[in-house]
Amino acid sequence: MTFKLGLTGSIGMGKSTTAQMFKDEGCAVWDADAAVHRLYGQSGAAVGPIGKIFPSAVVGGALSRDALRDIISKNADALARIEAIVHPLVADDRARFVAATDPDIVVFDIPLLFETGGEAAMDAVAVVHVDAETQRARVLARGTMTEAQFQTILAKQMPSAEKCDRADFVIETDTVEHARTQVHSVVQQIKSGLSHA
Repeated sequence: MTFKLGLTGSIGMGKSTTAQMFKDEGCAVWDADAAVHRLYGQSGAAVGPIGKIFPSAVVGGALSRDALRDIISKNADALARIEAIVHPLVADDRARFVAATDPDIVVFDIPLLFETGGEAAMDAVAVVHVDAETQRARVLARGTMTEAQFQTILAKQMPSAEKCDRADFVIETDTVEHARTQVHSVVQQIKSGLSHA
């Protein structure tokens, strides 16, 4: 039996680093963002269908995220139409990944897990968390977005406290070592449960 663990957390909480720690523990990790990158890339499965309805989104045989953002900002129903194409393709990508892997635990790294109702398909959910000041400092230190862009993204995400309340496991990412210890503990708890199932 494969245990499906959802891994989520707001921007800047350390989710990618934590996902790698689960890999280091021997778990298989499926990354929703990486799946979307594959679908949007050259000859990706989303390029043709989205290109049919929004030709300007295709640049050099791939979907341009900048062009898509521009289309979504100018067209009220664009996001829903794009999601109607992308979500089933992402689900197919996830199903293929699960079929091709056989570890005890598969971790699904999904940024908007709760926001999209994805937790219903999981056996448990782990949320990565750190205090708001550290979160903000981490995001702005990347130098890839402004304070305003950060606030816009935060506004679209469920508050971290609510995610923590709904989680089966909360992983504090204040230090790498602390996070690694907690990841190891989560994996041991799940394996212990599987051995008694």
